[in-house]
Amino acid sequence: MSDARKGRVLIVVENLPVPFDRRVWLEATTLRAAGYEVSVICPKGKGHVAEYEQLDGVSIYRHDLPEEGSGALGYLREYTAALYWQFRLARRVWRERGFDVVHICNPPDVMFLLAGWYKFTRGVRVIFDHHDVNPELYVEKFGRKDFFYRALVLLEKLTMRTADVVISTNESYRRIAVERGRKRPEEVFVVRSAPPLERFRRLPLNEEHKFGHRYLVGYVGIMAEQDGVDYLVRAAHEVARVRGRDDIGFLLVGGGTSLPKLQALAEELGVAEHVRFAGFRTGDELLEMLSAVDVAVAPDPISPYNDVCTMNKVLEYMALGIPIVQFDLREGRASAGEAAVYVPKNDHKLLADQVLRLLDDPEARSRMGAVGMDRMRTRLSWELQAPRLLEAYAAVLARR
Repeated sequence: MSDARKGRVLIVVENLPVPFDRRVWLEATTLRAAGYEVSVICPKGKGHVAEYEQLDGVSIYRHDLPEEGSGALGYLREYTAALYWQFRLARRVWRERGFDVVHICNPPDVMFLLAGWYKFTRGVRVIFDHHDVNPELYVEKFGRKDFFYRALVLLEKLTMRTADVVISTNESYRRIAVERGRKRPEEVFVVRSAPPLERFRRLPLNEEHKFGHRYLVGYVGIMAEQDGVDYLVRAAHEVARVRGRDDIGFLLVGGGTSLPKLQALAEELGVAEHVRFAGFRTGDELLEMLSAVDVAVAPDPISPYNDVCTMNKVLEYMALGIPIVQFDLREGRASAGEAAVYVPKNDHKLLADQVLRLLDDPEARSRMGAVGMDRMRTRLSWELQAPRLLEAYAAVLARR
């Protein structure tokens, strides 16, 4: 196996570049530290545009990709281009260093074509890293179960069937792999997307991030339709304009397809002076912003899709000891427990109620922040997930 002590791994991801994709980067570096030789195929973007580079011993191959798809033709163009580059770069990796395991990360659920080719022609083992439930996401976006929904269910089944082992991000995804994907329980491993506590820590307070406000409400993450950030902007209007609390600022970190609409909504509601859109931030810059936050919000609305998703932002808030307000979602409760308060229905006024209640109760904020940090330290941090990842790899390689 060349100079790899355990095995050679090829990780393929399409929706984010590496190392910007935190989960994939943690997996890659964990495997490398455990003695695996690791290569990654991913798109360019987010400041990572080199076609090839080595970082921390991981070989990264990047490719161009059209803009994110919109509509059937847009998605077809995006996924076709991605598959073309994935096959081309996988052939290059095979020639240069080879691989014993191909680890595919959805979305989309078409990478089983690449994985299946190497499985059935080269005897490579396949791990499916289940990042997103695409059938539920389709219903969330379009509100129907039509031909395209059924096609997504079929693609998910084919992906599960191709995989020798499935890595699920939570127990809900594990249940989908077993019940809908027909995987045996011993073939499915739960590896949560959690930050490493050794690097995700509070920094000294920088008052500039509160931009003239006494309190700061924070959000970090993607801003697309299903993320519900419009509820938070409307809650900001309820807090500042309806209830007259001009001592509270709202810091929204991240970006996405809904960002221009959200900025326009803040202007329309007259709360632009209280809502700051900070764009994408990483590293210490992100940590410094979050360290100024008094209450964090996960505004993902109640829906069948969000109910089964683990929101990375919730775990990041907990790692920093920030109390959370979120809508009442099954996996949201499984992550946060008593580190959050839960809004029972999709209502921006109820969201504002809970934000104000926490801001006016420093003892509750302190208690909930401590609970969150303890849950991360004892149950959820990446340091506790890494052994499960290595168990999944031991299981898949034992099948050779």
